[in-house]
Amino acid sequence: MTSGTRYGSDVIRIQNATYLVHDHDKALDFFVGALGFEVRQDETFDGGWRRVVVGPEGGGTGFVLALSADRDLLGRQAGTDVAFFLETDEFEQQHERMLRHGVRFREEPRREAYGTVAIFEDLYGAPWDLIQPPV
Repeated sequence: MTSGTRYGSDVIRIQNATYLVHDHDKALDFFVGALGFEVRQDETFDGGWRRVVVGPEGGGTGFVLALSADRDLLGRQAGTDVAFFLETDEFEQQHERMLRHGVRFREEPRREAYGTVAIFEDLYGAPWDLIQPPV
C-alpha cells in the first residue's frame, strides 16, 4: 500500500450512502430546503418504487433517501453520536437558513481549534455537525 493522494480511475470514492426516511417529500423538504442540498435523482419506477438521491450542490457524496417502515431505525445511523458533518465556508449564512427552516440546534455556535461548530438535529432527532474550518 502506498501513502499520499492519488487521483485517477483506480481510486475508490463513496458515491452515495443510504439514509433511511419515513417520507420522501418531508425528507426532500429537509435536505433541499433546510440544508441546501440539490436533488440528483427523483424517479418513480415500475411498481411505484421511487428512487430519491440528494447531495451537496456541486458534488460530493450524496444520500439515497430510502423508505423504512420501521421508525425505530430512523435517526440511529451512529447511535447517539454525530454521524454526519456538514462543512461550509459560510457558517453564519447556513446557520441562519437552517434556523429559518425550523432546524433545531442543540447549542449555540461555538469556536473550537478546528473551527466554528454547532450540533443540530435532522428530521428524526439524530445529531449532525455544521462546521466551518478556521480561516
